[in-house]
Parts: sequence; C-alpha cells; structure tokens
Amino acid sequence: MVLTPIQALCIILAVSAGTQLTRWLPFWLFPEDKEPPVVVTYLGRVLPSAMMGLLVVYCLKGVDWLAAPHGLPELLSVAAVALLHRWKGNVLLSIGGGTALYMLLVQAVFA
Repeated sequence: MVLTPIQALCIILAVSAGTQLTRWLPFWLFPEDKEPPVVVTYLGRVLPSAMMGLLVVYCLKGVDWLAAPHGLPELLSVAAVALLHRWKGNVLLSIGGGTALYMLLVQAVFA
C-alpha cells in the first residue's frame, strides 16, 4: 500500500500527538505541588513487583518439567537474575546477565 505524502504526514502527526499526550498527561493530572490520589500511590508501589511476577510466570509457563533438562536452564537463569539484582541492584545488568546465561545454557550446555 502506497501512501500519499498528505496521508503519511497525517499518520506521523497523529502518532506524534498520541505520544506527546501520553507523555504529558500524568504531569497534567498530577502536578508536582499536589499530592497524588491514594490509589495512584498504591499502584505505583505494587505494580512493579506484580509485573515482574507476571513476567516470571509467563517465561516459565512453557517449560516441560517432566522432560530433560527439567527446566534447569530456566531455573538457573532466574536464580542468576535474582542474585545479580540482589548483588548490584542494576536492572539492566540483571536482565542482561540472566539472558546471556540462559542462551549459553540452552545453546551450549543443554543442546
């Protein structure tokens, strides 16, 4: 499908406006000088942990625990992520290290 320059411009403007709106909306709704609602504070406190738990469950849902290697690469990688994060407190290092370990395990060790 080929777009005319006007159509392309309209799409770019719509996407830009939507992006800017989602960036500015929290600052408009919750200015710095006002206390945010209790529910927003609560969600800000519990959602990061809930999302991490959801991602762990999603990553482990397809593991066949009864067939070799019985989820060992996944469990070792989850442990590595937890230990790296506890040690350094760096999310990027934790996720990157766990991913690198998992890829090493499934491609070289348990291949």
